Amino acid sequence: MSQSTTTGGRGTNRLVALVFGAVYLLVGLVGFALTGLSGFADPAGGRTLVVFEVNPLHNVVHVAIGAALLLASRRLSAARATNGTIGAVYLLVGVLGLFIASPTSHLNLLALNHADNVLHLASAVLLLGVAVGADRRARVTAAA
Repeated sequence: MSQSTTTGGRGTNRLVALVFGAVYLLVGLVGFALTGLSGFADPAGGRTLVVFEVNPLHNVVHVAIGAALLLASRRLSAARATNGTIGAVYLLVGVLGLFIASPTSHLNLLALNHADNVLHLASAVLLLGVAVGADRRARVTAAA
């Protein structure tokens, strides 16, 4: 019995975890190339990657999330759970970021700005939507 009959047997959750994982890992590595390790948790960031403020702690988080998603992309159940968990965390970070996204906020350890908030909320909607709604046929088949 295959895990999914969608997206060439890979499953939408696995594909999304793979793509998001690769992108977040790459963003984290590029962020380190820009910031090095100086100002590790500086709320002001120090460097801008396109329109996103980054600091080394933010880069560590991106690398960790990217690695988790890439590892989870190997199995449908792991990808679904990881997409849902990271989506929920991004929803929380996006909402909290609306209140702390300021270079003067001592709570802004990830150097969040308004562009980050938009990206985190959009990522949350997509990851949660895929985790909850995609690969339903695979779940029914696996349960049978």
